[in-house]
Amino acid sequence: MSLISRSLLVFLSDTVGVCLAWLLAYQLRFDFSIPPEFVRPMLMGLGMVLPLQAVLLRVFGLYRGIWVFASLPDLLRIARALSVGAVLVPITLTLLLHTEPWVPRLVFMMFPVLLFFYIGGTRAVYRSWKEYRHFGALRAQGQPVLILGAGKTGAHLVRELAQSAQWRVVGLLDDDWHKHGREIQGHKVLGATTELKNWAEYYKCSHAIIAMASVRHEIRRKVAGLCVSSGVRPLIVPSIDEMMSGHVRFNEIRQVNVEDLLGRDPVRIDTEQVGHCLKGRVVMVTGAGGSIGSELCRQIARFEPSLLVCFELNEFALYNLTEEFATHFPRLQLMAIAGDVKDAVRVDEIVGRYHPHVIFHAAAYKHVPLMEEDNAWQAVRNNVLGTWQVGRSAVSFGVERFVLVSTDKAVNPTNVMGATKRMAELVCQMLSAQGKTQFEMVRFGNVLGSAGSVIPKFQAQLVAGGPLTVTHPEITRYFMSIPEAAQLVLQAGSMGHGGEIFVLDMGEPVRIADLARDMIRLSGQSEDKVQVVFTGLRPGEKLYEEVLADAEQTRATHHPKLRIARAVPVDPAELDNILNWLRQRRAVGAAEVRRELRRWVPEYQPARHEPPQLQLINNMAAGA
Repeated sequence: MSLISRSLLVFLSDTVGVCLAWLLAYQLRFDFSIPPEFVRPMLMGLGMVLPLQAVLLRVFGLYRGIWVFASLPDLLRIARALSVGAVLVPITLTLLLHTEPWVPRLVFMMFPVLLFFYIGGTRAVYRSWKEYRHFGALRAQGQPVLILGAGKTGAHLVRELAQSAQWRVVGLLDDDWHKHGREIQGHKVLGATTELKNWAEYYKCSHAIIAMASVRHEIRRKVAGLCVSSGVRPLIVPSIDEMMSGHVRFNEIRQVNVEDLLGRDPVRIDTEQVGHCLKGRVVMVTGAGGSIGSELCRQIARFEPSLLVCFELNEFALYNLTEEFATHFPRLQLMAIAGDVKDAVRVDEIVGRYHPHVIFHAAAYKHVPLMEEDNAWQAVRNNVLGTWQVGRSAVSFGVERFVLVSTDKAVNPTNVMGATKRMAELVCQMLSAQGKTQFEMVRFGNVLGSAGSVIPKFQAQLVAGGPLTVTHPEITRYFMSIPEAAQLVLQAGSMGHGGEIFVLDMGEPVRIADLARDMIRLSGQSEDKVQVVFTGLRPGEKLYEEVLADAEQTRATHHPKLRIARAVPVDPAELDNILNWLRQRRAVGAAEVRRELRRWVPEYQPARHEPPQLQLINNMAAGA
């Protein structure tokens, strides 16, 4: 049946209600025995009341809603329409109806009340019948589910799930003890979230939905972890803003992923300060097609630079970036430049042609094991010589700011990659004394979902049925989302005065073995079936990462997630010696690379590892 046909039927039903309410008001007034002399005024009055009340119901929007979703706003519209009618009906009949006897005053008082009960009641009955037929006893009751969070988001979610044939809410859990024992939409708040396992077993629930809009991400992460440890599949409301506005339906609820367990509260940056650095200016990003580089480009685009120069060696990555920006930032002027940061001629050409105000240098080789042996010299040339080439060009052409994207692996490095990044920091510190360009360096740890990250690797291994490979039972890493890292890099770049090393707040380190087990449980697979394989530390790999070197201290900034390291002073005169080594036109072996890196980076201590022995350990045994 079409929407117009349904609206017409609703209108006809309401007109019938007007007639019934008017006639019943007369019946009640005269105890169901209407005197003959009142019959004619009653019918004549009905002839005037019917069109007047029909117009009012239409004007107040009673036919814009859908009966099956009738709710409090619909009742308020009905009440407003009938309240206006309660005033206009006596006035209209007084002016137009000239009969004797007159319409009793009690009829005027009872008519809107009776009509309200009819119109509101028919809608409530229809909605109840539809929900009973579609979601009630005539069909399957759906899977039992617990709602975690009894606030506004939880209340919205309960109302949405009442229309679901897939889910059946059995109760809510909330850590606010004042809510315990109370009801939301007829569903009881059973207790605290810590009681999840007991209530899940009692109601035989295999799923729980996290509906927490106003709490910190740390608490949501704790609740998600509680679901995992309780053997309950967690789901989460995808968009808090959409849920609060009532736009999210039950089928948009998604599964909790590992990013929800590792993520943190949203970053708030000083948009005015960053905007002053980027808005209306020429910005260049090297390594623009990589995980961090591409996200930097997206974040920079928000601040409307006059030109964004994307410098990238990988042709396919550069193509993907241009296609994305053509769709999402069509008005942004973007130059896609293919080039190698080690190519001095190409770098000078681009910097000299576009004269960027700010350069974000994100191009680097960053995969630790790959850069440790056969590719060690390439790591040095790309990460150190490439940084010098871009930095030297920035100084030559008067670029205002140069921001190096560094890594926590540069702190007390035990691998070639980390040592080259620390050496790149030293090069930037030396260059900062040669011109007016302000050089800043930003250190942070692993980013979720980046190329080479452990999480995509675990996901692929889960799809293949396992096992999940972890190098060591005690290995830990810091994690940060790509958008958070990019935003903080922009914030740091706008704050520096030259030569600073900014350190991002990475939160608490995560044990990779625990991360692997969480991902197994989140996938719904049994820990008895999917095993964890400990393969031994890879060449150059550390058990844990540090954020600051031993000889460094930090001082606070106005941003709570950024600190500035007081780095060890460097001698700018050493730059020529470093360049003489970097410019060699011969192949340099890994042993020589490590020896020379120790010369320039004294804190570098190459790790020594025995050949890895595959060790298969059951998850349950390993967790003991």
